[in-house]
Amino acid sequence: MTLAELTAFASRNPVLSLTFVGLTVAIIVNEVVRLTSGIRQIGPAELTALVNRDNALVIDLRAPADFAKGHIAGARNVQMAQFDPENKALAPAKALPIVLVCYVGQTAGLAARRLRKAGFTNVSVLEGGIRAWQAADLPLVKGR
Repeated sequence: MTLAELTAFASRNPVLSLTFVGLTVAIIVNEVVRLTSGIRQIGPAELTALVNRDNALVIDLRAPADFAKGHIAGARNVQMAQFDPENKALAPAKALPIVLVCYVGQTAGLAARRLRKAGFTNVSVLEGGIRAWQAADLPLVKGR
């Protein structure tokens, strides 16, 4: 495809072209924010290593019903509405690696930013959330 053909296509389809440009810009901005946030994205294998090697605290931010259907062994269920990084009970956890988990990773990213603002330095997010854990065929524990 030549530049002339691309320009002709864009002029015949302005809404489609603007949508494409908008989505491209949104993806780039999202990636820049993610890379500069200081919050590490980890995969299921790295989460397993962190739990086994460094006794990482896994916080699952999903609804209690979803948590009961299946969660990572040892994870603690905390609702995002009740998630308070300033809570005194979390103070001892500042020394531990903390990994936040949600359904696909979006909510966990928001919670991670709140933890970073509260002074937690070793904060990670399970990239892809619990769905990535399941896709890696790793076990889930049922119940509370």
